[in-house]
Amino acid sequence: MIKVTQKGDWSYLAGFLKRLQNRDSEIYAQLKPFAEAGVRALSAATPVDTSKTANSWSYKITLEKKTTTITWINKNVNDGANIAILLQYGHATGTGGYVSGYDYINPAIRPVFDQINTAVWTNITRK
Repeated sequence: MIKVTQKGDWSYLAGFLKRLQNRDSEIYAQLKPFAEAGVRALSAATPVDTSKTANSWSYKITLEKKTTTITWINKNVNDGANIAILLQYGHATGTGGYVSGYDYINPAIRPVFDQINTAVWTNITRK
């Protein structure tokens, strides 16, 4: 036999869901500063030669019915190749060599993800 007992009410969850219905809620209002913080973090962490790649970061916030997405974009493209991705994952050279990648994106953006996580959790658990 399994017995489940619940005490209290669902007011925290109900409050959170009600706030989600309003696109002007704190969760959505906080997205822009986090997106901008991500751009700053990525720009600061990007390996610098000419600074073009570091200065080419931007963001896009997409609000859909069931999802919200922050996308960080780097627009520095050379011969169809995104330079930020080449720096991250490595690439072949024109002379047959290979340049190893350097993981700079994940460590740079992790603190921003952590801040978003904390802000959302705080919003969910408040009355």
